[in-house]
Amino acid sequence: MTEQRAPAAEQKAAATLALPALTAMVVGSMVGAGVFSLPRNFAQATGGLGALIAWAVAGVGMLMLAFVFQNLAVRKPDLDAGVYAYAKAGFGDYPGFLSAFGYWASACVGNVTYWVLIKSTLGALFPALGEGDTVLAVVISSIGLWAFAFLILRGVREATGINTVVTVAKIVPLVTFVVILVFALKADVFSANFFGGAGYTTGLGSQILATMLITVFVFLGIEGASVYSRYAKRREDVGRATVVGFLSVLALFASVSVLSYGVLPRADLADQRQPSVAGVLESVVGPWGSVFISVGVIVSVLGAYLAWTLMAAEVLFVAAKHSDMPRFLSRLNAKDVPAPALLLTSGLSQIVLLLTLFSDDAFTFTLKLCTSLSLVPYLLAAGYAVRISPGRFRELLVAALATIYTLFLIVAAGVEFLLMSCIVYAPGTLLFLRARREQKARAFTPVELVLLVLVVAGAVAGVVGLATGRITI
Repeated sequence: MTEQRAPAAEQKAAATLALPALTAMVVGSMVGAGVFSLPRNFAQATGGLGALIAWAVAGVGMLMLAFVFQNLAVRKPDLDAGVYAYAKAGFGDYPGFLSAFGYWASACVGNVTYWVLIKSTLGALFPALGEGDTVLAVVISSIGLWAFAFLILRGVREATGINTVVTVAKIVPLVTFVVILVFALKADVFSANFFGGAGYTTGLGSQILATMLITVFVFLGIEGASVYSRYAKRREDVGRATVVGFLSVLALFASVSVLSYGVLPRADLADQRQPSVAGVLESVVGPWGSVFISVGVIVSVLGAYLAWTLMAAEVLFVAAKHSDMPRFLSRLNAKDVPAPALLLTSGLSQIVLLLTLFSDDAFTFTLKLCTSLSLVPYLLAAGYAVRISPGRFRELLVAALATIYTLFLIVAAGVEFLLMSCIVYAPGTLLFLRARREQKARAFTPVELVLLVLVVAGAVAGVVGLATGRITI
């Protein structure tokens, strides 16, 4: 999960950015806190071979999505209300609303992963915090959540200095981790882990499917790369920066997960507490490795949390300004902060935070739910790119591959997370109905009414599944 919000000073300077600076912005926007969880998450799903194949599939698919957003930014510069604007333009008001709501809800759930990761990191020193899912951890996280909301309401904004500290805090530990593991790699351990080792009851294909939401989670925010078109000194540098930056990030993510198979048995990797990068490095260099990574995680995550909270509130605010959300969400307080949007954002994060008390693995649950909610906005944006690309073979091919990849991700997510996503989407429709009433417009077209029925049916099935134990979190 990534930081997408560029500081104001950075935006002013951006009009003269050359290729190296553009590439750095792409890298900085995509490397987030999720990468610190990769060793455990991958080891629970597959071995070295499965990880390599998974990153190859994710690399191609996410690069196609990056190109889709870049092409849309160039071809449709007037659609600047956010990712959901593409869904609205291509498929109508209600799909556009679902895209906006899903993108916002995904950010809110993603914010909960930050609190879980912080408390899990501190849990190594304070066992009462567990892995971020104990009552004490949730209480402390809730206090932090509303403290951040209060600070933002008072006018606190992400500054260039904070962004710089956050970037250093996440990049330096990860690069250090990779360099140390290259020299510490044990050929016999890596060989034993390559095909997964003992303990797997599923085939390679199922193992790879199990990693797909993990790979998407660490790339969330890839659509942010499209905004760099307006910052480039030379337009042709944007495509180059996207490719170079993306490949650099992909290499980093793959290295963190794959090299870990060369220092610990697969079963030990799968049992690491989050952030698992800390435990892996500690096994090589001793306790200082865990401390080094943990400090980087906490600094990085707190800065990222501020950025994503601001971004999530802005999604609602911008949608309300374009009449796609109720008007009350477009209100600003005396500090020019969209207070109702921020409070609604913090409220949803609070609800999800409470749900982690009932989860077997809070971090993995929030990770997968966050990713599942993001798939609808991505799918509709890719589908819109397909609709406007006839006659442009290269753009059509890229859009088609991105659409197929996103559909593949929905299948990989599984029915459980699709139904849980519907549980989130269905009550959100009340906001759509209020916005339509304010505009004195018809609520649904016949096609949209069918879509509503499917969403509500999915929500009902999800609630029944949770109540009967057929769906677990």
